[in-house]
Amino acid sequence: MNACRHPGTPARTSAVVTVLTLVLLTLGAPLTGGAAAAEGPAAKVSKAEAGTGGTVTVTGARWRPRALLTLLICGQNMIGGTNSCANGDGRAVTVGKDGTFTKKLPVAEPPKPCPCVIHIATVTGEAAAADVAFKVAGHPVAPLPKERTGGERLSVLSARLDGSSGLLTWFGAPPRRRLVVTVGNLGSTPARDPVFEVGTSHGVFAPSWEEQRWRGTIQPGKKAQVKLDVELSAGAHGDYLVSLRYGQKLLVEQPWTVGRPWGVTLFWILLCVVVSATVFRIGMAVVDKVRPRTARTAPPPPPPSSPPPGPVAADGARPALPWFTPGTAPEARPHHEISAPTEEIRPTPKGTT
Repeated sequence: MNACRHPGTPARTSAVVTVLTLVLLTLGAPLTGGAAAAEGPAAKVSKAEAGTGGTVTVTGARWRPRALLTLLICGQNMIGGTNSCANGDGRAVTVGKDGTFTKKLPVAEPPKPCPCVIHIATVTGEAAAADVAFKVAGHPVAPLPKERTGGERLSVLSARLDGSSGLLTWFGAPPRRRLVVTVGNLGSTPARDPVFEVGTSHGVFAPSWEEQRWRGTIQPGKKAQVKLDVELSAGAHGDYLVSLRYGQKLLVEQPWTVGRPWGVTLFWILLCVVVSATVFRIGMAVVDKVRPRTARTAPPPPPPSSPPPGPVAADGARPALPWFTPGTAPEARPHHEISAPTEEIRPTPKGTT
């Protein structure tokens, strides 16, 4: 049997094994790279410790292109949310097209003791976050607070705001929306009737939180759609941010742009016009009442008309017009009696010679 063994067999076997190993490594390289690419966003810092007043450079990779991020230094591993962060010294950065970013962050003491982290999170769009351990030199260190009992661990898979503004909102009614989130339970125990906190913030102001209980049970490894109502104050307008947290953990933030209630402006313009016209009319009426009156005098009698020209009788009586005596008017005499007047011819007396 030994005589039949070929002397080059071990060499060929070793070569085959080497080739197979190289092939497996070559095939495994893309798989490893794909697994790395499937991981979530990551970040790292230029140094693990720095004192107040210094700076640290934060770099990230595998973030959503063109996403807006916030960088904060937080105490107690950010267990209490952004309330444990140095919000006033945070920075914002926009991710590049390749999903990377680089930003210098000033070192500031957070309101809570260390252990500290640098928290990087998206501002708008799909929620994504990453924490990097960091030590603030000279800042006190304290044990972490005990977490709330319960094995449920909720995470938001998607979120949106449903609803639209109506005619009443145009006239100053409180804007309303419904926050619809898909929540998954990543813990080991079911979440029964979880109590969420919905917050709304405007500009640089801190959000005002309101507790809302969702009736239902989310089993471990399952997901459910949760709908929560959101309402602003009357006349609100501008850019708002709707936040959702559970157990002091911020789950999602959703932007909300509210239009200006132009109906209220139109109402005040019309009111000013009506009030101005009313005040003007009242003022004119008062002026007319208090204005002194001048005494009115009777108009002088008209002068007597002069009598028409004509003959006057001896007694001063005026005969009937035109100059006939009563009873001698032509219309009073019969027609056959009317004749031309006769003239008596008398001889001319002769004078004495």
